[in-house]
Amino acid sequence: MDRNQQTELDAAVLRRLLSHFDDRKDVQNIELMILAGFCRNCLSKWYLEAAREQGIDLDLDAARERVYGMPYAEWKSRYQAEATPEQLAKFKETQRE
Repeated sequence: MDRNQQTELDAAVLRRLLSHFDDRKDVQNIELMILAGFCRNCLSKWYLEAAREQGIDLDLDAARERVYGMPYAEWKSRYQAEATPEQLAKFKETQRE
């Protein structure tokens, strides 16, 4: 596999991940953080970091909109539930010192 093919595959996988996240709005970021150690916000920050490394002018709001499929404030008001005490405790347990 050459570099261009790898880039195309990587891009296809990212699109698939974003589509999956879009289909699973019921999965909360806190749950992702507990289980996987990253969430949609992390992915947004990685997207922004990659853009900056490429010299692309992008801000965090635009990166979040790409990941969330809508403005972050809208997604948050429509889909984000308040984290439960149990989720917060589990999240705290999973954090590395």
